[in-house]
Amino acid sequence: MADILKIRPASETKWDCASFGEVMLRFDPGFGRVRNARNFQVWEGGGEYNVARAMRKCWGKRSTVVTALPQNDLGWLVQDFIWQGGVDTSHLIWRDFDGLGRNTRVGLNFTEKGFGVRAALGCSDRGNSAASQIRPGEVNWEKLFGEEGVRWFHTGGIFAALATNTSEAVIEAVEVAHKYGTIVSYDLNYRASLWKSQGGKEGAQKINRTIAPHVDVMIGNEEDFTACLGFEVEGLDEHISKIDPANFKKMIAQAVKEFPNFKVAATTLRNAKTASFNDWGAVIYAGGQFYEAPLRENLEIYDRVGGGDGFASGLAYGFLEGKGPQAAVEYGAAHGALAMTTPGDTSMVNAKEVEAIMKGKGARVIR
Repeated sequence: MADILKIRPASETKWDCASFGEVMLRFDPGFGRVRNARNFQVWEGGGEYNVARAMRKCWGKRSTVVTALPQNDLGWLVQDFIWQGGVDTSHLIWRDFDGLGRNTRVGLNFTEKGFGVRAALGCSDRGNSAASQIRPGEVNWEKLFGEEGVRWFHTGGIFAALATNTSEAVIEAVEVAHKYGTIVSYDLNYRASLWKSQGGKEGAQKINRTIAPHVDVMIGNEEDFTACLGFEVEGLDEHISKIDPANFKKMIAQAVKEFPNFKVAATTLRNAKTASFNDWGAVIYAGGQFYEAPLRENLEIYDRVGGGDGFASGLAYGFLEGKGPQAAVEYGAAHGALAMTTPGDTSMVNAKEVEAIMKGKGARVIR
């Protein structure tokens, strides 16, 4: 089991985790609606960045983020959020600002938590953002992966979907990471609206199937594997709503046959009964076997955004610490569950709290 992922020793590297993606400002209307809001709580967030931030704040690991921001007060606000999260910004790309935001800007994400029968709702305003303009050759990957050294690199399909140039930059990044023995994790995270400009599902599959041979840890549910990689499972629930690990296991049997480089494949299992109550679990494939986290039925949800990213970071932590696949899936599922008990996209918990609920302590006082 120890050889499932051959992770570089911490002593040989500067970073335990590096992420590559867009960091946006999230405008949160609390339990109100975006369309009626007069006040917003502002957070930072991004599917890839959330993993690196949790690596630092929850798990105490050395993490850095590769992204781009405009040279203005909104860009500096995002930088300040990243600093508060303890994540290194030495690989951040700064872009000149024209005073209007026509040339470059910070991406905005207006997101409702949802409540009861009212589902969560997102409304993005991220066109022409600084990060979406990142192109191949703009980031010195040889320096990051070769000179500095990274143990775990995380990126995903949301960033790859933003533009042709971002997908090309992701391909460039995973190729160099792979060359230097860095573990590459990739969250497929299919969003139909983002892939429209790149040819829809057909375009998504072409790009993701180019990225996939360089991925060690592939993350996604049945819908993600179907839409992004073209795998089909007979009899799969049309709305991907049933918590049935058998569907995922069928999918992975096909995926690892075509991509034997997938050392680990992972998914969260969510049945959203209402916005406030979800059944929540996780299953991973590793070393030819499947491992499942305990199913948490009727998990109370405060803010579901970031639960999957919490899972990804806990999974990575379990493997980085050599705890084995069963512990890794349990760390991931427990951390994801806790991440959904607080507002905002990022985790606000620590390792002690995660380990407490892994032991079944629930909401007891932790001393």
